[in-house]
Amino acid sequence: MEGFESLVGVNFWTALFGLCNMLITFAILKKFLFKPVKKMIDDRQKEIDDLYADAGNSKAQAEALRQQYDARLKDAHAEGDRIIREATRQAQSQEEAILRDAQDKAARTMERAQEQIALEKKQAMNDLKDQVSGMALDIASAVLEEDIDGKKHTQLIDRFIKDLGEQA
Repeated sequence: MEGFESLVGVNFWTALFGLCNMLITFAILKKFLFKPVKKMIDDRQKEIDDLYADAGNSKAQAEALRQQYDARLKDAHAEGDRIIREATRQAQSQEEAILRDAQDKAARTMERAQEQIALEKKQAMNDLKDQVSGMALDIASAVLEEDIDGKKHTQLIDRFIKDLGEQA
């Protein structure tokens, strides 16, 4: 069986050297490979976590800016509506003022026209009375030539003027 042991057997010293060799290799790998790789993986994980955190912050800031933009846009629309309402109100006020001025001017023009008509009518009446008086004097002189006394002559003129005034 010695041949078998040598073929399959376990040599204590060889196993011990193999184990020591493996422990030394593991220690060297741990020192020079596992720690730097672990550090690199941890650093990379930290970078990824930071990127996710920055992305989350950026998303929150973008959402806040969007809400701020929406609020400003809403305020701008409200301000625009207020400006339009104010402009419409001012336009209506100006329209009313212009209409009042036009109506006042038209009323003043009508008053002046009425006054001018009344003045011209009065002047025409005076001219007519003057003409009538002249004609009355002509008639009176023609009648006087027929021997009418002064009293009758005055009555004739007064009656003629009175009749003329009633016709006007």
